[in-house]
Amino acid sequence: MLAQLASLPSSIKQYLIITGNYWAFTLTDGALRMLVVLYFHQLGYGAFAIAMLFLFYEIFGVITNLVGGWLGAHLGLNKTMNVGLGLQLVALAMLCVPGDWLTVAYVMAAQALSGIAKDLNKMSAKSAIKYLVPQDDAGQSQLYKWIAILTGSKNALKGVGFF
Repeated sequence: MLAQLASLPSSIKQYLIITGNYWAFTLTDGALRMLVVLYFHQLGYGAFAIAMLFLFYEIFGVITNLVGGWLGAHLGLNKTMNVGLGLQLVALAMLCVPGDWLTVAYVMAAQALSGIAKDLNKMSAKSAIKYLVPQDDAGQSQLYKWIAILTGSKNALKGVGFF
C-alpha cells in the first residue's frame, strides 16, 4: 500500500494530505458541536438557548471569511490550515475541563475559536487545491471536480462526526 502511495504523482499526494486534514477537522467539528448540544440539553436548556450557544461560532466564522484570504496570502495556506487545526484542538481542550467550568460564556468562547478554525481550514483546503491543478481549460474542469469531491466527502463525514 505504501509503495502504491509513493508512486502517485505529487499533486495527488498533496490532495490526499489536504483531504485527510479536512476530514479530521470535519470529524472533530461535528463531534464538538454535538457534545455541546447534548451537554446543555442534559442541563435542561431549551432548543433556542442551545442554538444561541453557536452564535459566536457563526459570527467569528463570518469574520474569519472576511480576513481569511488576506491571511492566506500573507501567511501561506499551509500555515493557515495548521493554525485552523491548532485552534480546533484548543477549542476541544477547552471543553475537557470540569463540568462546573462549562458556563455559557466559556462554551461560547470555545465555539468562537472553533468557528475561526473551521473557516481557516475550509479556506485553506479549497484554495490549496487550486495550486495542485494545471491552470488551463482542462485543469479548470478538474479543479471543480476535485473541490466537489472534497466538499462532498466533508459533508458526508459531518454526519459521522455528529455520532
